[in-house]
Amino acid sequence: MSLPLEGLKVLAFEQYGAGPFGTQYLSDLGAEVIKIEPAGTTGDYLRDVGPYFLEGEKDSVSSIFFQALNRNKKSITLDILSQEGKEVLKKLVKYSDAVCNNLRGDVPEKLGITYDKLKLFNNKIVCAHCSAYGREGSRKNWPGFDYLMQAEAGYFSLTGEPEGPPARFGLSVVDYMSGLTMAFSLISGVLSARDTGIGRDIDVSLFDTALFNQNYLAAWTMNSSYENERLDRSAHPVLVPCQLYKTLNGWVYLMCNKENFWPALCKSIDREDLAKDKRFKNFKLRLEQRELLTEILDKELMKRKTEEWLEIFGGNVPAAPILNVREALENDFVKERNNIHKLKTKDDKVIKLLKTPIRFNQEEFSDSTAPILGEHNDEIYNKIGLSKKDVNQLKNKGII
Repeated sequence: MSLPLEGLKVLAFEQYGAGPFGTQYLSDLGAEVIKIEPAGTTGDYLRDVGPYFLEGEKDSVSSIFFQALNRNKKSITLDILSQEGKEVLKKLVKYSDAVCNNLRGDVPEKLGITYDKLKLFNNKIVCAHCSAYGREGSRKNWPGFDYLMQAEAGYFSLTGEPEGPPARFGLSVVDYMSGLTMAFSLISGVLSARDTGIGRDIDVSLFDTALFNQNYLAAWTMNSSYENERLDRSAHPVLVPCQLYKTLNGWVYLMCNKENFWPALCKSIDREDLAKDKRFKNFKLRLEQRELLTEILDKELMKRKTEEWLEIFGGNVPAAPILNVREALENDFVKERNNIHKLKTKDDKVIKLLKTPIRFNQEEFSDSTAPILGEHNDEIYNKIGLSKKDVNQLKNKGII
């Protein structure tokens, strides 16, 4: 059985996080993702970002950061601003289904990688753009990054303890969501183009994605008197109990987000009387009594260790331990789910990487680590009709 996206050909003008994260979904599922990196440079600048590197590995693929975002891709080098480079790009566009980028909003037009410019060579080409603030409007030429979006889209005001300063989310969640949204839009565009014979531009921005993620909080704010606040112990704004609680040796997070979990919790901690207490009958009343319930549940849960409670709750009460990143990766359930790849690099080094979360019946994931800068020049340029002599001449001119 082939991989789901086998046969899809994508040219990627990408760098750093959002773009590469999105296209790695595509490459993991079988798409031929070709990173086009500027000739005569060190390529995607993530190739040089540390502080952690694979010892003894080639410089352009030694960054573990780069390896984590560029598995199963191919790399070619090309100066697309030169006249000869533009001619090569035409051939690449004819060969491909889509072109994507995560560049500043005004850059795709300057590089000539919009649908209006590329449809002359392939009317079905889909151009997926993932910029900071969009390709139109007053901020199209603004640089922008994940944490800036979190700040302006309200994430900082939701994260952290009430007495502390506003805080960002612990991961680059806006980059990841934007990259994945770009990948989804690209696939959607290709499906349409294959049906109609006409491609298009598709735009995703970090800002729009960050704002859209507010979802029901935004709906509450726009349509009611709701005002967001930061709550103690990472509590849910309205559902109780849904927060951190103390145990004998640390913390446990309980998430009783359906009414039937409340009596299940009470039974599990040998306090069935709480389920019958009129003060705690439903979400509305428990919200009014959040502080009192916190005291009661802390007192009961501090009678046992977190791992003991997890055994008791298992399958009946939604609960999770509080783990750091290393502990999370060493979790027995991660091993059960087989979430970690062990791959060999070009120089036979072993690197561990997380698998894509998409599962299907016959898993035949490729296991190619991130590409060396320009590693696939000969392969790709041969596919689009350039002879070895042509490639060498372009290399000598600094075009490739």
